[in-house]
Amino acid sequence: MRFFSRVVFICNCCFVLAVILNFVEQAHKKNGNFNGAIQIRPLVSMLVILGYGAIIVNFILNIFMLVLFLTRRKQNVTTWLVWVNFFFLIAQIFYHFIL
Repeated sequence: MRFFSRVVFICNCCFVLAVILNFVEQAHKKNGNFNGAIQIRPLVSMLVILGYGAIIVNFILNIFMLVLFLTRRKQNVTTWLVWVNFFFLIAQIFYHFIL
């Protein structure tokens, strides 16, 4: 469980970077000088895939953590990591479905 929550945390960090890169690229397009935000396309592709796919794995992790909490089983994950992943899920839902 600790490994999966750490992987989800890394995916959540990629989500933040993908959103920042998206805003930078949109600002470049608006100014009319679009050459891409960064010139390393495989890096951008990896960030986008991990970042936008993070909502799925984050949702699965939070459901699983909720089930563990309701059944009062022992969790091997630090509390701050559980809360950070939960807040990332709220931000991802807001970004994907409200914005």
